[in-house]
Amino acid sequence: MPAAFVVVPEWQGSVSARAMSHADGAHAISGDLPSAATVLVDVPVEAGDALGTGVHRYSALRRVGDRMREAMQGLGRTPIAIGGDCGIALASVATAAAGDPDSLAVLWLDAHPDLNSPETSPSGAFNGMVLRAIAGEGADGLALADGERISPSRLVLGGVRALDAGEQAFIDEHGIAMVDVERFGEPDAVVDAIVATGASRVYVHVDLDVLDPSAISGLSYPLPFGADPDELVALVRTVVARVPLAGASIAGFAPSSAEAALDDLPTILRLIGALSSGAS
Repeated sequence: MPAAFVVVPEWQGSVSARAMSHADGAHAISGDLPSAATVLVDVPVEAGDALGTGVHRYSALRRVGDRMREAMQGLGRTPIAIGGDCGIALASVATAAAGDPDSLAVLWLDAHPDLNSPETSPSGAFNGMVLRAIAGEGADGLALADGERISPSRLVLGGVRALDAGEQAFIDEHGIAMVDVERFGEPDAVVDAIVATGASRVYVHVDLDVLDPSAISGLSYPLPFGADPDELVALVRTVVARVPLAGASIAGFAPSSAEAALDDLPTILRLIGALSSGAS
């Protein structure tokens, strides 16, 4: 069966000047998805409060996560979450992992590892903490619990080009696998890293800032020397053809205008097509 698309125009996980453009990006993508296979999650208008957690807009993020979990139940198809900021991956991974997290690896294709905690984050933005929360560490109510959390030993980072000190320390402590952009032309290297985790399924997350800014303009955190779109599409297709896909997400699209979004959509839709090729 084809994929089910869960569109989540969340922006509260970002503190970028273009944070609210993430909602525009999600809506722009949704316009090109099959309506019969697409679910739109209602995202609160208000920013939300930290409530002493060290996570900006924590209360809104909790509400979105709860609504996502509800929307992703009983779809009968492989769910692909469409953001929005990277915070959408939390509930999506939890849904894929539920009841059997030890069989699941997470491939995180992102210019940033998103492995900060509220204590180490220089910004307080949840989109810089989401993978740490997926590993079970972070603010109560966001960090995944037993039965959902993914061991750091089953995380694979791809395309990371900027790390904070706390993230580097976490990577070093747990020996998390990393694949540089320069090796994206060798998809077997990524597949081998996933297989080496011992997992039998994979969740694939794509933050569009893994791409080089010359290939896509709608980025809130652009970094040079990113991935080539053709190589990234081929990489994703190879991964999902070789390892059963449990779920996926694509995030980080923050177009400056509707016209600019039109220029970027062909690349984004190719990536969604690559992810969908592994749906069942």
